[in-house]
Amino acid sequence: MWLPWMEYAAVLAVVTLLTIPMGQWLARCFTSEGHTWLERLSYRALGVNPAERMGWQRYGAALVLSNAAMMLLGYFVLRMQAQLPLNPLAIAAQAPDLAFNTAASFITNTNWQAYAGENSLSNATQMAAITFLMFAGATTGVAAGAGFVRGLARSSSQDIGNYWVDYVRVFWRVLLPLSFVMALVYVWQGMPQTLHTEAWATTLEGTRQELLMGPVASFESIKHLGTNGGGFFSMNAAHPFENPTPLTNVLHIFSMLLIPAGLTYAFGSMLLRRRQGWVLFAACMVMFVGFLSLVFVAEQNGSGLLARAGADQQWSPTQPGGNMEGKELRFGIVDTALFVTTTTAATTGSVNAMHDSLTPLGSITPLAQMMLNCVFGGDGVGLINLIQYAVLTVFLAGMMIGRTPEFLGKKIEVREIKLVMLSVLAHPASILGFTALAVLWPDAAASLNNRGPHGFSEILYAYASGTANNGSAFAGLNANTPFFNTTIGLAMIAGRFLTLLPLLAMAGSLAAKATVPAGPGTFPTATPLFMGLLVFVVLVVGGLTFLPALALGPIVEQLQMLVGHLYA
Repeated sequence: MWLPWMEYAAVLAVVTLLTIPMGQWLARCFTSEGHTWLERLSYRALGVNPAERMGWQRYGAALVLSNAAMMLLGYFVLRMQAQLPLNPLAIAAQAPDLAFNTAASFITNTNWQAYAGENSLSNATQMAAITFLMFAGATTGVAAGAGFVRGLARSSSQDIGNYWVDYVRVFWRVLLPLSFVMALVYVWQGMPQTLHTEAWATTLEGTRQELLMGPVASFESIKHLGTNGGGFFSMNAAHPFENPTPLTNVLHIFSMLLIPAGLTYAFGSMLLRRRQGWVLFAACMVMFVGFLSLVFVAEQNGSGLLARAGADQQWSPTQPGGNMEGKELRFGIVDTALFVTTTTAATTGSVNAMHDSLTPLGSITPLAQMMLNCVFGGDGVGLINLIQYAVLTVFLAGMMIGRTPEFLGKKIEVREIKLVMLSVLAHPASILGFTALAVLWPDAAASLNNRGPHGFSEILYAYASGTANNGSAFAGLNANTPFFNTTIGLAMIAGRFLTLLPLLAMAGSLAAKATVPAGPGTFPTATPLFMGLLVFVVLVVGGLTFLPALALGPIVEQLQMLVGHLYA
């Protein structure tokens, strides 16, 4: 009984230990004065001046325009796939709506896939479009995190750094070397890394079977380190080529949490407030453990409707052996629950089981974490989203004591709160707005494999995943239609930029303010009390926003399951 919890404790202890060296590495990357020869060469190739100081407007414009250019390049490659080399299976180009969805997905660090990778993409496209955009999206997120933290750290300054310097440094110093080393480990563990498209094997029955392959190890390394999550194969991390051993499974988990957790330590180091960084880390960990407990217990109990041994048996509240539907026997319920929690906490979207097969209660964990979008979160943006709630927390605390709130020595005034609320409201507006549109759209129901509340959950999950830039899915929804490709693509773009840009503006506003010394009425934010209050505010704001939608989906489905109600 205690073995699963001991495994969870060991994994999270290792994550905590890795947070320190990763955070130190990131802090040095963000604050270093010099440039390597590779970085100087990159600046010349890009035609940028590394000495330029950028305000948040210039920083944000460089981020958005460069991402738009890379998205267009990815779209072009996807549309020209049939004319590219390394395509011996003659796979056709993606349709315009699917190519838009795919390009938007990977540049926004979402990696939602409305296609099966092994059947829809050639090896050339997997490298030139998908892997390229995975590096681009992840590097953008970490660079944005660097600019945001730098804005909080500065006093009476009009700039938050240089976007191109942050981008180039994150790429050359962090993501590329980490991905290279991890890819070698994955090859050692049995992942393919080849330009060959297929191999033939003779099965035990004596038949010939075609095995599709490609540069999988390099794909998998940036997929998890960059909190991307797209699958080289449609089965994603449940496929033995993407996740061949128990070691690769736990390395996937460590990779997903490595940079988001490390950024909390880097935040504390850059502001010379390491206790503040640990408070943010602890808040994420408390929420992570709570959601992990929910999905593990729910899946271990399973469905009472499946607990009957025969027609004469009484309904039981638990299912012997737990809910193993949609799960790999290699990983079981324990490792699946940990992976489900990790992949949606870090907004990665990689899956080693089918989330559509989770129990209704268990499915609340991935849905809720995507809706909150700050339980560690994706590379860079997760920390930004968490600090947005920290600012909201000190604002509420200031209202309770009748004092102008302060955070990190800066007065939080009307402008900052307006920008925070723009970001806070943009996230649910996208999720709930597109979900409502899909429910009312005449042809959307044809994409559902389930009726009733579970069908609603499939739609809700799709837009929560897209807006949160997660990318995982309830597999029961056929999203490869012009309507879903277009609307989910728009949700991914909205979730990335309509939440990020207001918070960059807030960082620029705080950078321009002078730091004020703490006074007797200053609410301390580097304490366990603030950590608890921060978790409370995150859960209350998320609950008030999304509870009605969850009540229409997994909650009512769980209640109906308890009374034995089924949908034909």
